[in-house]
Amino acid sequence: MLPGLFLKINIYLCAVFGKLPEWSNGPHSKCGVRVTVPGVRIPHFPHNIQPILSVYHQMKGFLTIALLILSNTFMTFAWYGHLKFAEWKWFNKLGLIAIILISWGIALFEYMFQVPANKIGYAGNGGPFSLVELKVIQEIITLSVFAVFSLLVFKNESLKTNHIIAFVFIILAVYFMFKK
Repeated sequence: MLPGLFLKINIYLCAVFGKLPEWSNGPHSKCGVRVTVPGVRIPHFPHNIQPILSVYHQMKGFLTIALLILSNTFMTFAWYGHLKFAEWKWFNKLGLIAIILISWGIALFEYMFQVPANKIGYAGNGGPFSLVELKVIQEIITLSVFAVFSLLVFKNESLKTNHIIAFVFIILAVYFMFKK
């Protein structure tokens, strides 16, 4: 069990740092097995790590998009939720400063997802997306989350033909952004 654990840690560190950590290049026995802990023998690190790194890289893209969706959900509630919450009697009695502070508190959760999403997804940090690609993904998610929010929370809103056409053009913009 312990050797398998060390191998998993090595694979994880290789995926995170893109190379084997220095401490993993420990002394080797005569039979070609790496020794990292006295008395524990661990097989060599896999020579073909590319498939593992490829999956990890794809997971970074998925994680980035998932975090952006969560972030934008909180952002939409922070920006527009107070318009719906005004229907509640106790909320309607609050002043503008209190509503701003409540929205600001909700927006804190937006940043708790937005910042890690950008850090994980940015190509400069080993992520799959350029800065411009991140921004375009963020905007398409923002509009998608807002469309769902406005239809589900504000029952008096409806999706019209011009909205759908505009959304198609936004999707085309994303296509051209990612076209190499």
